[in-house]
Amino acid sequence: MLKETGRVIAIKEDSLWVETIKRSTCGSCAAEKGCGQTLLQKIGANPTYLRIPFEYDSTRRYHLNDSVTIGIPNDIIVKGSLFLYLLPLTFLLALSGVAHTFSSKDFVSILAGIMGFTIGCLLIRWHSYHYRNDKRHQACLVEDDLVQDDLIQEINVT
Repeated sequence: MLKETGRVIAIKEDSLWVETIKRSTCGSCAAEKGCGQTLLQKIGANPTYLRIPFEYDSTRRYHLNDSVTIGIPNDIIVKGSLFLYLLPLTFLLALSGVAHTFSSKDFVSILAGIMGFTIGCLLIRWHSYHYRNDKRHQACLVEDDLVQDDLIQEINVT
């Protein structure tokens, strides 16, 4: 599970709004020049705000400006990245290839490729809208004692 520390900025009846804390060690990372986070920090991007739904009524446990740990399962990150990058590229290449087989003009292939890329992006947009409230695809609060219990259960199973 990928974990990140954040600060509670708002408390609603069914969720927390968390602002992620920017890491101060970005300059010492080996991937400094190839990292998107470094680029966003250089151009002055705003911090990230995440809505974290509750599994149960725990609004009394959290207060404004509390530091919390949020987590996203690794499989969601991998599947989401593959879906995000490969779907538009696949549609671009497929529609461009189909257009090339039926027309010998390059601009038709280029237009078909642009159309395929746009269709892929629209499918991603639809998918993200369709699954926006699915708890399996959202960040969750990570409790240190709950994480330790899960690790102990995993060790006992294996």
